[in-house]
Amino acid sequence: MAPVTTPDQTPSSPPNAPPALTPEVAEATRAIWERLKGVIPEVEWAVHAPYIARIEELKRERNAVILAHNYQTPEIFHGVADIVGDSLGLAQEAVTAEADVIVLCGVHFMAETAKILNPDKTVLIPDLRAGCSLAESITGADVRELKARYPGVPVVTYVNTSADVKAESDICCTSSNAVQVVESLGVDRVIFLPDEYLAKWVATQTDVDIIRWDGTCEVHERFTAEEIRQYRRGYPDVVVLAHPECPPDVLDEADYVGSTAGMMGYVRDRQPERVVMITECSMSDNLAAENPDVEFVRPCNLCPHMKRITLPGILRSLETMEHKVEVAPEMAERAKNAVERMLAVGRGSGG
Repeated sequence: MAPVTTPDQTPSSPPNAPPALTPEVAEATRAIWERLKGVIPEVEWAVHAPYIARIEELKRERNAVILAHNYQTPEIFHGVADIVGDSLGLAQEAVTAEADVIVLCGVHFMAETAKILNPDKTVLIPDLRAGCSLAESITGADVRELKARYPGVPVVTYVNTSADVKAESDICCTSSNAVQVVESLGVDRVIFLPDEYLAKWVATQTDVDIIRWDGTCEVHERFTAEEIRQYRRGYPDVVVLAHPECPPDVLDEADYVGSTAGMMGYVRDRQPERVVMITECSMSDNLAAENPDVEFVRPCNLCPHMKRITLPGILRSLETMEHKVEVAPEMAERAKNAVERMLAVGRGSGG
């Protein structure tokens, strides 16, 4: 991972707990509880609510905005986040966020991207250990070696990468717009980094020749086709939605393949009676709070890195203004070019 954080790399201890669930806190958080009471047990809410109330106070004091990825837990996603979305959505919203401070509730590369697009704003990540197995599978040096091996072939890089990898790339993409980005280049061949399964799926959607890297997401690679067949045996009417970072045989078993935003849109728009989402399991919890008429069969492959972001950690981040994310200016400028080229292409169809 590129050197982009503050010198103090030691994760800080949690903050002191805020006051207990007082009547004032209960009233201030009542609307959030009404949304989440079917997802979070009341005994847990008594712990979460005081943190949420205090975080909301500090957001106003700091002129801060909280960006939360779809894989965050419901008390963060629905409780304190101002902007939620997939990696592309957060990248787009970061540009227009009217705040002095951005708290990125996601993993490290997302905080880097927010800083790259907002160099004059303070960008915080609550826990420095919130990394990404996929981002860590490749370095800028690896990209330079690939470019030397395939001279003249443009590099399309998934946003789930560090700033130094983006800086070596021609354009970024997400799972939402990967096919659109690849075809926007008007070439016969591209280097597509770093997720091998996303690359394989893109190759099935386009005639462009795809040169792959062998990185994977430790969450999505654990799903199996047999696991999906078991869900269908238990729930014959279940609709299976899968993320394209899953292995190809898993995608072959799915009814719909799409990004996190695409899957969420599918549920919201079509309201299937029963659904299973083959992705990080907090997605189901967050959607269940918004779609009470849909039954969610819940596989639970958790992302250990996303789960390092907690309400106590967010509170401490706002109290201490840690941990600040910095990207070297020259690297940031080159990475920004690749990200902005992606944003110019747009979101695509959500697949």
